[in-house]
Amino acid sequence: MRDTKRYRVHGANPLWQLYRTVSFWKVIKNFIVIQLSRYTPFLSWKNWMYRRLLGMEVGEQTAFALMVMVDIMFPELIKVGKNCVIGYNTTILAHEYLVDEYRLGEVRIGNGVLIGANSTILPGVTIGDGAVVAAGTLVHKDVPAGSFVGGNPMQVIREAE
Repeated sequence: MRDTKRYRVHGANPLWQLYRTVSFWKVIKNFIVIQLSRYTPFLSWKNWMYRRLLGMEVGEQTAFALMVMVDIMFPELIKVGKNCVIGYNTTILAHEYLVDEYRLGEVRIGNGVLIGANSTILPGVTIGDGAVVAAGTLVHKDVPAGSFVGGNPMQVIREAE
């Protein structure tokens, strides 16, 4: 199971109570930074913005491709190792809102990880060093180091050697 912390809410669903969860101004700032990062072609600028302006941990030589969408409300819960490739249009979430609760979970991506285009990584997931995630994968549980995973639902295609 994913490593998330649950927060129960009463009354309207958590999305209606969004600004009790996170500051309006933080969301606005994060939105602007993330949108700029999604389109900039300069990898070093992206990593600088993620580290300095969003509080993410991003390792050296990590490459976020065009249109990667990091969590807009809790990007500081995302930790990416060094020399990773995060593929085009991938989404990395550190929160999820349900009807009666919301959940927060740190996303940890190890060193030398390849995440294929159009993948979605859910909160509370750890992807081990050297893992490969196939394009279009919904990463809903931890990925063992050195393994190759893919699909929806995600399945281990090849174990680490």
